[in-house]
Amino acid sequence: MTAARHTPIIDRLPKVRGKLREGASLAKVTWFQVGGPADVMFRPADAEDLAQFLRDKPGEIPVYVIGVGSNLLVRDGGLRGVVVRLGRPFSAVTVLGDEIHAGAGALDGNVARAAQEAGLGGLEFLSGIPGTIGGALRMNAGAYGRDMHDVLIRAEAIDSHGNIHDLAVNEMGLSYRHCDIPDDWIFTKAILRAATDDKAEIARRMTEINDARNTSQPVRSKTGGSTFANPTPQRAWEVIDAAGCRGLTIGEAQISPLHCNFMINLGNASAQDLENLGDEVRKRVMAHSGIDLRWEIRRIGDRLGQSIVGKDA
Repeated sequence: MTAARHTPIIDRLPKVRGKLREGASLAKVTWFQVGGPADVMFRPADAEDLAQFLRDKPGEIPVYVIGVGSNLLVRDGGLRGVVVRLGRPFSAVTVLGDEIHAGAGALDGNVARAAQEAGLGGLEFLSGIPGTIGGALRMNAGAYGRDMHDVLIRAEAIDSHGNIHDLAVNEMGLSYRHCDIPDDWIFTKAILRAATDDKAEIARRMTEINDARNTSQPVRSKTGGSTFANPTPQRAWEVIDAAGCRGLTIGEAQISPLHCNFMINLGNASAQDLENLGDEVRKRVMAHSGIDLRWEIRRIGDRLGQSIVGKDA
């Protein structure tokens, strides 16, 4: 083992204008409120700070990016490497004509509200998606009949070598809950298309979306959003329910009785409890209907007692 591998990761990283923090808790910044710490968390000062960091860091040190942790399960052993968290410098939302320019750290709901206040419609669906614009780009997030592909004009991303890319929507390979852009590229901003509309009518549609979400989803629980992608033409919750998994519990992890495509942490669940629960659901659905459910929640990090290199292992 080389001397470099004995040196703490934080001491091997380049100088930055943003903030580096060692041993950062990830349970505190994810909706499930589980998972071990990151070796280092990096909050860049701006896109150029992030690009310079990626250019200068040792290539063997892995980098992960997280937003508000609404669609993320961090395993109990934590993350080896650097977690990039895009904060306030990446959260600006600007209206230019019929376009919305949003940083990747902007909350989806804030983008929808900014559009409504400017009398621009078409982005109401974002008010029903918990998370950030960066996460929405990464998974082509959607709800209530629309997704990012429908409204995206362009996006900016930084690759693992620190090169900045300006991407047109037709270059991104967006499909149902999928994006072709390499996993190690980090989105930094997006330009979205909207259309002039009545402010009151936009607000009414947003209220309908949020009322529907509040009555059909466990929004006040420790959850992570939709667990599995819909197996077209069926819906994930339907095949999960048909397999008898509504309310299924492992440890303190439970399939929500309200909406069975949501897992919830009843209090002190471990990440392993939640992942085991999801895997058990997949097993039962396969046995019942022959459908292989695909995880929509990102699962990253090490299980306790072992090291997993890579993502969604």
